[in-house]
Amino acid sequence: MESNDLLSGKLKEIVYLLPGLPGVYQYFNAEGKIIYVGKAKNLKKRVNSYFSKVHDNRKTAILVRKIADIKHIVVDSEEDALLLENNLIKKYQPRYNVLLKDDKSFPWICIKNEQFPRVFFTRNVIRDGSLYFGPYTSIPMVRTMLDVIKRLYPIRNCRLNLSKGSIEKSKYKVCLEFQIGNCKGPCENLQSPEDYLENITQIKEILKGNLSSVVAHLKKRMDQFASEYKFEEAENFKNKIAILENYRSKSTIVSSSITNVDVFSFDEDELYAYINFLRVVDGAIIQAHTLEIKKRLDESKEELLALGIIEIRQKFFLNSNEIILPFSVDIQLKDVKMIVPQIGDKRKLLELSERNVKFYKLDKNKQLSLKTPQSRTHRLLEQMQRDLRLKELPRRIECFDNSNIQGAQPVAACVVFIGGKPAKREYRLFNVKTVEGPDDFASMEEIIFRRYDRVLNEKGDLPQLIVIDGGKGQLSSAVSTLEKLNIRGQIAVIGIAKKLEEIIYPDDPIPLYLDKNSETLKVILNIRNEAHRFGITFHRDKRSKEFVISELAKIPGIGDKTIEVLLRKFKSIKRLRITPKNEIVKEIGVARAKKIENYFNINN
Repeated sequence: MESNDLLSGKLKEIVYLLPGLPGVYQYFNAEGKIIYVGKAKNLKKRVNSYFSKVHDNRKTAILVRKIADIKHIVVDSEEDALLLENNLIKKYQPRYNVLLKDDKSFPWICIKNEQFPRVFFTRNVIRDGSLYFGPYTSIPMVRTMLDVIKRLYPIRNCRLNLSKGSIEKSKYKVCLEFQIGNCKGPCENLQSPEDYLENITQIKEILKGNLSSVVAHLKKRMDQFASEYKFEEAENFKNKIAILENYRSKSTIVSSSITNVDVFSFDEDELYAYINFLRVVDGAIIQAHTLEIKKRLDESKEELLALGIIEIRQKFFLNSNEIILPFSVDIQLKDVKMIVPQIGDKRKLLELSERNVKFYKLDKNKQLSLKTPQSRTHRLLEQMQRDLRLKELPRRIECFDNSNIQGAQPVAACVVFIGGKPAKREYRLFNVKTVEGPDDFASMEEIIFRRYDRVLNEKGDLPQLIVIDGGKGQLSSAVSTLEKLNIRGQIAVIGIAKKLEEIIYPDDPIPLYLDKNSETLKVILNIRNEAHRFGITFHRDKRSKEFVISELAKIPGIGDKTIEVLLRKFKSIKRLRITPKNEIVKEIGVARAKKIENYFNINN
């Protein structure tokens, strides 16, 4: 149990000496390996919180027990702490930290750091002073961008080292690209560095999404040439404007009032968090990306979104001063305004991002199911094994439920789930035979014994998990019966309380509370509800049948065989009352049909 008692010796001294400043803390295990990295506004308070309370999350409790050493790094601000935490996680990949999916395979557009910069597609980001735009999630988008640039600006695509000295020495000759008009021949000094770099400046603006400023610049040049009666040059600029306008018309227009905004939305399942990012410039969405994060501990959605924001801003070199979010996060970025819109265009933009992140999650799950149909089932069983602390995968689960009304007509139901799904052919119903009165404990003992005594005799399949619908009493009855059959050690047994939906273990006084959205809890509740439904239906049918038998037995001259025929055909007294006499005659003859008719007429 985690408490301040764990803070002894070396760890107690370390925590006592921690400063109340922003920074990053690192937890090490006994082997000296980093097992967790975290950030904090106040290092002393944050680290001490790990040792000053009981942790509901099992993984966090295990992490605390494994901490053998603590190191920290003090930084100037919370933003610095976020960046440092992000970098350390990616460098060391500690076991208990979330995992950020790497984007190394995504394409970028590079403007090379050269005297006459090249503009090209790449998948490798090299920190040599070059500019990188992206990453893009679509190869066609990259090719479209490069095609627009090529049609607008004749820049080189060769790998020649166009240094000032080599050009002055006439080391190179123009190639076919010059002959067909795709290059202006800077290799033979036919284009000045200033003219070339002016084109590069406009290309940067296009890649940043600032199409309005580029179009305005081109229109100014077009008007200038037109005023000088240089109509051929003016026509050239007019064509460039048309290309850009056509490209912009294919962009997703949001609102012209939204100029430079980043949008983040969030979704999650039990294992992963998904963060969608949209970049909006001049009212158009120019970039979209979804980041996938593998969870490790019980991280909150606020923590995961904050981590995703820092990761995406670093990776995409973002500098926007406004961020739209689905909910508030506890981070501060310099000169950045964070808003959670409720209405208007910005709210619609957030909803668009939220649709994207939901589609991403759905598509991922669909692809996983199509690729490996058994993978989802296996993942679910693994999750159940972890959540319920089982020794093996619960491939076969059997659940028992008792039904009676003040001890009358006691029955029990056994439902079977295989691979997390109902196996209805395996369902079984039981009439309680040896118990008199409303004794759920004794009834459970009888049913468990009959069920597994028969399974053992017939050499059938034993379940990996038994679920008892009830509290400690029913659970203890089931466990003691399994012990009598010498199979207690082969099967895990849990109970589920009806009111609080808490998981009860035979040898643990503290129940387990699973998250309401947990897939494990959903399966357990599903099998419990199915057992209850199955048992109640059987119990209702049995009561109805016994009522019919007792009512018909009151009629003089009607014996057991006649009752059986009527019960099989008409099911209920109500239906028998409204059935025409000729139909009853067909089943039991004229004389007995007349006796039934007389009885009902008298008792109406």
